[in-house]
Amino acid sequence: MQDVIGILGGTFNPVHNGHLIMAQDALECFGLSRVLFIPCCAPPHKAADGLAPAEDRLAMVARAIEEDERFSASRMEMDRGGISYAIDTVGVLRDQYPDSRICFIIGADTLPELHTWKNIEKLLGLCEFVTLARPGVSAGDLADHLQLPGGAAKQLLKRVAVGHQVDISSSDIRRRVEDGRSIRYLVPRSVERYIQSSALYRKEHR
Repeated sequence: MQDVIGILGGTFNPVHNGHLIMAQDALECFGLSRVLFIPCCAPPHKAADGLAPAEDRLAMVARAIEEDERFSASRMEMDRGGISYAIDTVGVLRDQYPDSRICFIIGADTLPELHTWKNIEKLLGLCEFVTLARPGVSAGDLADHLQLPGGAAKQLLKRVAVGHQVDISSSDIRRRVEDGRSIRYLVPRSVERYIQSSALYRKEHR
């Protein structure tokens, strides 16, 4: 059976239960063999204000997935440094795993932004994008928002599945930590302990 690698990239600032559920949904919906979590060094599409150090973000991901053999973490974007572009990451993985299928996991809210990604047409030729939509959202609902050539849009819309609706955000978690409120049940217990012991996201840590 062919190895199918799912890529889940992001700042993971911090990683939370929504990320883990998304990875599991993608694995089950698209027949992935495993999911590779790749914390970015510097995000290309958002401000880096309040971004925890890369080593801390990787450490939290490692703790969050340590008991699930289907998931692994990679420091490749951190080691490469600079702005983390998907085209560079997928290119390296394509060389490392020439016989594997590579699937880039995104949420439906990212689909309308794909045309802004660096070398997106080349990227679409190197990997498959698999999209998880909220319950009640279909591929047809997303079609009007794609700003890509017709052939590319059709291929993207063929790989849309409905995942769980989990309204957890890293920004809300950071605000809760800063305000001294609990983040239990929003992140794995190991991540909560790491944030506490490292004093991440507190006002005095900023």
